[in-house]
Amino acid sequence: MEITLGSEEVISRIRQLQSNGGTINKKQVKQHDPELMRSALHYFPSWEHAVKNAGLL
Repeated sequence: MEITLGSEEVISRIRQLQSNGGTINKKQVKQHDPELMRSALHYFPSWEHAVKNAGLL
């Protein structure tokens, strides 16, 4: 399982997803952007931590 995004890119993609009207729901992201989810869980202990670090919780 290769990690292709850096931690800052993960944060940026989460913010971009939210600002474009997309959902940041864990299940939806896992389904529609598994690369983002994999990378987020590599750098953060949970999806919720990644979202918090993006300033969205």
